[in-house]
Amino acid sequence: MSNRFRSQGWVNHLVLLAFSFVMLYPVIWWVGATLKQNSEMSLPTIWPETPMWDNYTKGWFHNAEYSFTTFFTNTLIMEFWCVLGGVVTSALVAYGFARLRFKLRGFWFSILLLTMMLPGQVTVVPQYIIYNNLGLVDSYIPLILPHFFGGGAFFVFLVVQFIRGIPRELDEAATIDGASVYGIFLRVIFPLVKPALVTVAIFTFIWSWDDFFSQVLYLSSIEKYTVGLGLRMFIDQFEVQWGQLLAISLLSILPSVVVFFAAQKHFVEGIATTGLKG
Repeated sequence: MSNRFRSQGWVNHLVLLAFSFVMLYPVIWWVGATLKQNSEMSLPTIWPETPMWDNYTKGWFHNAEYSFTTFFTNTLIMEFWCVLGGVVTSALVAYGFARLRFKLRGFWFSILLLTMMLPGQVTVVPQYIIYNNLGLVDSYIPLILPHFFGGGAFFVFLVVQFIRGIPRELDEAATIDGASVYGIFLRVIFPLVKPALVTVAIFTFIWSWDDFFSQVLYLSSIEKYTVGLGLRMFIDQFEVQWGQLLAISLLSILPSVVVFFAAQKHFVEGIATTGLKG
């Protein structure tokens, strides 16, 4: 019986490895394609005969005036403010809905959840008109400012569910010690919702990093370009250097991968414990 179970285990592992290879094959091809010339892109081989390692350096300095150092710096600065705004304001709004008592709290929370069903495309034109009238187009403010107003309904809902799992006795004990509403938030709630806030930070970082549509809508000056817009510049020329484009696109996903794996423990904890009652 043990030999039969052992052989069945080997079969299961082989099947999983086969499916894993099928899932990872595009990524493996992508890595190999970063070292290919244009003439080799249609070949079935994964690794080129003569790797073009200079695709990375040539792609990095593809634009004679602005290298990808500028684009990565712009994106990371923008991401810092987006993540900061999303984490702080989502925690504040969620604390208000989860702990404070005020009129029509349930109604306004329902309205907040209903905004999750509203497609983002519906608000594109009104938002652009507002930012254009305020003279904020071609700046990072339209990309950053929305994150300072709750960070999004999904993030608020996520943190609200997490806060509801924290015993109210902790709030009462802090009140007896003389803590105010803001003191309870800063000294009791905020430290305990760290896993949920890490989840908010990861999602905010990745979604903002990949938000090509908003970036191409509001940014027009090359010196303000983000990584996504810098990659688009490869397509604007007559002959696309696919090896260089794929090389820089591979580098462009590294920050998101690093952020995810660095905070993976808190991310899994935040997702797994959200909604559990204390």
